[in-house]
Amino acid sequence: MAGRIQEELKQSKPIDSLEEEIFLNLARTHEALSGEIAELLRQHDLRPTQYNVLRILRGAGESGLTAGEIAERMITRDPDVTRLIDRLEKRGLVERWRCTHDRRVVWTRISPAGLEMIAPLDDSMRELHVRQLAHLGPERLATLRDLLEEARAGIGG
Repeated sequence: MAGRIQEELKQSKPIDSLEEEIFLNLARTHEALSGEIAELLRQHDLRPTQYNVLRILRGAGESGLTAGEIAERMITRDPDVTRLIDRLEKRGLVERWRCTHDRRVVWTRISPAGLEMIAPLDDSMRELHVRQLAHLGPERLATLRDLLEEARAGIGG
C-alpha cells in the first residue's frame, strides 16, 4: 500500500519503488524539520552550518579542532569549511591559531562570544525538537533512530 507522499507531491504517476518512496519521504521530512530550525537560527543571525560548527567547537573544548576535524563532524557537509570558519572568525565567534610544531596546522576553538551566542539556543532547540517529534512516542522514535542509523550504515555513512 502506497503512502501519502505521492499525493503530497501531486504526482499522478505511481512512484517506481518503495525505496524511492522512502527517499522522497526522507527528503520531504528533512525539508520540513530543517526549515523550522533555520527560521529559529535566523532570528539569532546564524545559519544552520554556522550553528553546527559552533556546537562542534563547544564540544571540543579549549583544545579546539582543525578545519578537517570540524568537517568530519558536521551534520551536513559544507564544501568550504575554511571559508565558513573565516566568516565566524570575522564575527568574533571563533578563534584560530597556528600549531607551534607544524605551521601548516591551524586550530580553531569557539570564543567566549560564540559560547554566549549559542547558549540561549540550547533550550529553544530542545523544545523545537520535542515539538517536532515527541508525538511519535519514545518507542517509535527509538525505532526510527535505529532504522535511520541502519540505512546510513548500508551506504557507508
